[in-house]
Amino acid sequence: MKIITKSIFLVVFFLSCFGMLRAQNQTQIQYLSGTDKDNTVEWDFYCSDGMNSKKWTKIGVPSCWELQGFGNYNYGRDYKAKKEYHDEHGLYKHKFNVPANWKDNEVKIVFEGVMTDCEVKINGKLAGEIHQGAFYEFKYAISKLLKYGAGNLLEVKVNKMSSNKSINSAERNTDFWIFGGIYRPVYLEILPKQFIERVAVDARASGDIIADVFTTSKKASAVQVKLLDAKGNFVQNLSNFNTEKKEEKWTFTGKASNIKTWNPENPKMYQLEISLLDKKENTLHTYFQKIGFRTVEVREGDGIYVNNQRIKFKGVNRHSFHPESGRTTSKALSIEHIKMMKDMNMNAVRMSHYPPDVHFLEACDSLGLFVIDEVCTWHTPYLDTKIGRKLIEETVVRDVNHPSILLWANGNETGWNNELNDDYAKWDIQKREVIHPWGIFRKTNTYHYVHYHGLAYDGYVKDKISFPTEFMHGLYDGGHGAGLDDYWKVMYPMPLSAGGFLWDFADEAVVRTDKNRELDADGNHAPDGIVGPYGEKEGSYFTIKEVWSPIHIEDRYIREGFNGVFRVENRYHFTNLDACTMQAKWVNFDGPNGSANEQVISESTMKLPSIAPEQKGKFKVNLPQNWTNADALYLTATDQHGMEIFTWSYPIKLPKSYNKDKVSYSGNGKIVTKTNDSKIEISVKELDLTFSAKTGLIEKVVKNGVLIPLSNGPVLLDSKNEIDNVFVTNSKDKVEIKALMKAKRKYWDWEDNDEMIQEFFKWTVHSNGLVDLNVSIHSTRKTKGFKGITFSFPEKEVAGMKWLGDGPYRVWRNRMKGTKLKVWENDYNNTITGQSGYVYPEFKGYFSSLYWAKVRGNNNNGFSVYNHNAHTFLRMLTPDKPTEALRGSDDTKWPSGDISFVKNISPIGSKFKEIGEMGPTSNEEMIFGNDDAPIIIDLSFEF
Repeated sequence: MKIITKSIFLVVFFLSCFGMLRAQNQTQIQYLSGTDKDNTVEWDFYCSDGMNSKKWTKIGVPSCWELQGFGNYNYGRDYKAKKEYHDEHGLYKHKFNVPANWKDNEVKIVFEGVMTDCEVKINGKLAGEIHQGAFYEFKYAISKLLKYGAGNLLEVKVNKMSSNKSINSAERNTDFWIFGGIYRPVYLEILPKQFIERVAVDARASGDIIADVFTTSKKASAVQVKLLDAKGNFVQNLSNFNTEKKEEKWTFTGKASNIKTWNPENPKMYQLEISLLDKKENTLHTYFQKIGFRTVEVREGDGIYVNNQRIKFKGVNRHSFHPESGRTTSKALSIEHIKMMKDMNMNAVRMSHYPPDVHFLEACDSLGLFVIDEVCTWHTPYLDTKIGRKLIEETVVRDVNHPSILLWANGNETGWNNELNDDYAKWDIQKREVIHPWGIFRKTNTYHYVHYHGLAYDGYVKDKISFPTEFMHGLYDGGHGAGLDDYWKVMYPMPLSAGGFLWDFADEAVVRTDKNRELDADGNHAPDGIVGPYGEKEGSYFTIKEVWSPIHIEDRYIREGFNGVFRVENRYHFTNLDACTMQAKWVNFDGPNGSANEQVISESTMKLPSIAPEQKGKFKVNLPQNWTNADALYLTATDQHGMEIFTWSYPIKLPKSYNKDKVSYSGNGKIVTKTNDSKIEISVKELDLTFSAKTGLIEKVVKNGVLIPLSNGPVLLDSKNEIDNVFVTNSKDKVEIKALMKAKRKYWDWEDNDEMIQEFFKWTVHSNGLVDLNVSIHSTRKTKGFKGITFSFPEKEVAGMKWLGDGPYRVWRNRMKGTKLKVWENDYNNTITGQSGYVYPEFKGYFSSLYWAKVRGNNNNGFSVYNHNAHTFLRMLTPDKPTEALRGSDDTKWPSGDISFVKNISPIGSKFKEIGEMGPTSNEEMIFGNDDAPIIIDLSFEF
């Protein structure tokens, strides 16, 4: 964190981006604090209790004092565990100078956010009443309290807990971290004596504008309005608007011509330059307001419309949070988070569970995200209606002009005070609708964490617009991407579904300054993110990116007769598909000892066909003359802004065909075989192998005198058959060891059918040291067990792996999307997703579409294995279970052993849903559906 020891004087336009003062009749800003978490100003500070308490020292402002080493930590759910809520207070002092020429101005002090009760004094005198409520901007007029041309003293007392029980109940008994301090910037607002207090604008997609200009000026006789672009360039003069003055408000109406509308796919922003004029047309004050032209409608029994287009929210919940600074963030962090959301092809974000920093909403406006803005209550409403009304006013007055905001949320999960539902409209010129997250209210049903079968949506509120404001809870590695594809296949085509919001964006793990700076997510309460606390991308990040791609490509398999045609659906709301491009890249991959980079044999870029939003069509990839020689095809879609939408990978060669020239049996050596009643020992070149004579399982592998600890395999999973016989066959260039299981009647054969089946596996040791393994497993129609084989390989002996297959992230049965077929390499890590390590991709787990893998050993040579069968998963070790994984968030099953090759894998659930409640691919029962053809696994080992 950068500490600035002197006050920063920044002269900027208030709510504009001009960066310099053009006239004395414009608003000036002087920061008394720093601007964000990375730029703070030291103030004198005293903390009443906890760390570094009971002494005057220094603290950077803005900040949460716990993260600066003061006070005590509390998580909001501590009240349920009957833990002590710490009630320390902080005293702040800061000296600042005021120029003599400000005496002719109006000066206000603005606090963007203070936790929680805040008493402000200027030169020993109260600036106004104590402010209560932790997440809201407030200001005081202090012109009469200042010493001009001299030094001034600002004193602030901050109580972490409020004296208002309703505030504590709504904001502190919550499911997020509790902090204390002046955590958002503090600045002086210097205005001319005759000034515009604020502006509220309703700018419609049609170009129609209604604006309320609030002023107490007695000298104002007219309002002049100009429309500027986002950079401040003149667009058109709007002074011919109709204007009307009533009490302390001017209202003007009119219409802008030839404007571009705002939407998240093309967020066109403008500015209004509003000047207050006296009778002689002298400018008293000029005010700049950013706007976007768009129309929001919630049509009962139909949907949520923006610019006459029905919307599907692809959204996420987001806390204002950074692990090292708590609720103190920065514009850079806001932009980083929004870009990650848009990279996941999201179009919406819900403010959970309080209004965010201004810069976050500004970035949503400029970068393009729909927003649900929310006042802070969690399960418990503001029972004190008076304070609730005040905080709603502060929320709406601050945020009213952001085009990104579509809806207001009156609290969270039964936290709404019904006496306040209509207060939003009192302050919102746009009259945006109010929702109750997790409630059925007016036109909407925002139920949380519905199970898959609940998507039938056939209850007594089936005429309500449905969009869960929280779903697919991402505790640890569960939820989020896991199950999302199943949910979205139902939600997307539902006429009354307006999409939904995932819970939530980032793991809220905080740096504990009282615990050697360890990261603490308060057990299983806060590790719910798609990304880690520092933005580390988890596997679900990429699953969401594919599932929510606005270019939806129908599943396609490249086989003989492929004609290059792909069926596609345009899932944009406002963009024709011909605004995007598609790159086709035909690639080849090296083997285990080659390069990890794919070799491009042909590539081309095409413009996609003209397909309107919500319509379907086709596009065709040109087939190069040698396309059948490629191993895979990559299709990369790029949007109109040059951003990658997603890259899909399509295998052209299946593993058997691909590995045909990678596995060599040349270079013969002498094979020596020794057998007795218990062991079969084979030596060839520098390789010594030991197998059990009774079971055929491999017991020991030694290469150049060094043990490679692959053993106890292949154990046939989900098989109750016992070994019947083991046969050894010797020839000049190979040795075969075949283990036959006891024959078993087909399970559907009854007494009148003698057809029998027999499982087996066969080792073939070749004279060049290559070892083949062929396994035949009885296929059942369905099973909840694993079909495949497994081996032992101690975890401590694994250093990493390189592989050709889907990656680099592990998969679950209900989270297969988001990977890419190529050569990957991961070092060993023991990350417990969301809890510890935070190194991604996780090393341990299931990996799909295996072609080959090279396992690197610790103090051993490891081995390479080639897989010759399609649709085979590699299971690499067993991930450690997280602490207190609720319901299905780690209700996973693993094969025995350490390294496995399987045909089916486990799904994973979520915090609130067991796996059986999350859709077809979340069911642990696998349908194989073939009693005649066995399951074949063919591997080649290179030690």
